[in-house]
Amino acid sequence: MTSEVTSAVYWPRGVRTVTVQPLPPRPATLEGKTIAFLWDFIFRGDEIFPIIKRELNKRYANMKFIGYDEFGSTHGDDEHAILASLPERLKALKVDGVISGMGC
Repeated sequence: MTSEVTSAVYWPRGVRTVTVQPLPPRPATLEGKTIAFLWDFIFRGDEIFPIIKRELNKRYANMKFIGYDEFGSTHGDDEHAILASLPERLKALKVDGVISGMGC
């Protein structure tokens, strides 16, 4: 005698709600570019970003950097407001690229 058992199976991912957008082309060089640092204020960004800045300045001329303190923490009580305002802030500051650091 065989018995059939039927089980419901659910896909573990939710329904996609955002359409993936293509990435913009990478710049040919970082010379003369403005780079913003974003940080969640959790793990060693205050140590790491100065090193990144120093090393990039060795390789590329005339780079400008905008520190993470200009934007606030990308994690915590204000993160939704900070992230929502980020596109306009980056545009207003004429930022060419972002280096985002986060702690784990």
